[in-house]
Amino acid sequence: MTLIAIRGAITCDENSAEAILSATHRLMSAIIEKNHLIPDHVISLIFSATPDLDAAYPAQAVRQMGWIQVPMLCLQEMKVANSLPRCLRVLIHYEANPPFAPCHVYLNAAQSLRPDWAQASG
Repeated sequence: MTLIAIRGAITCDENSAEAILSATHRLMSAIIEKNHLIPDHVISLIFSATPDLDAAYPAQAVRQMGWIQVPMLCLQEMKVANSLPRCLRVLIHYEANPPFAPCHVYLNAAQSLRPDWAQASG
């Protein structure tokens, strides 16, 4: 087994618990599907949110998906002038059998952050 890092990001329509949880669920569902993730192989998840998203913890959406044993951390990103608003990001540490080519997922306006990876996001 080898340690893999999988990245993802999505923007939310608004700063509400419903929008944050829905966006997180959509992002994680896409990452799980595209990478065929097995929850028992997930080591940890680190979520970050831009300062304009504070109505809910993204980890709550993942817990609702049944990932109750995975360590998760939610952080607020530093405020940077002209940065992408209402953006959630995730870094997943995953134990995989080589060869494993991670598929990073960028959705909605977050595709502009990594156009090279957004192509694979679909």
